[in-house]
Amino acid sequence: MTRKNIDLKTVKHVASLARIEMSETEMEEYRTQLDAILGYMDKLQELDTSEVPPMARVAASATPMREDKLREGLGEKVLSNAPQREERFFKVPQIIE
Repeated sequence: MTRKNIDLKTVKHVASLARIEMSETEMEEYRTQLDAILGYMDKLQELDTSEVPPMARVAASATPMREDKLREGLGEKVLSNAPQREERFFKVPQIIE
C-alpha cells in the first residue's frame, strides 16, 4: 500500500484539533517531519516479523520488585529546606480556586 505525503491541510487540521497555533513556516517544518516519520514507519512495515513471537514486554525477565516495608520517612530533614511549611507539611501557593 502506497501512502500519500502529508499535506499542509492535514497539518492545519491536526493543529486545530490540538488547539495549537503555528505559523506557515512552522506548519511546513512539521509537515516535513511528520512525512519523514510516516515514511520510516512504512519502511518498518516491510520487515518480515512472521518468525518473531508476540511479547508482553521488551525485557526477557520480570521486573524486579522489592518487598513493601514501612520505614521512616525523611521528615524534618527534608522540611528543614522548605521555603514555607505548616506543621509537618510543605506549604505551597494555591493554584486552583
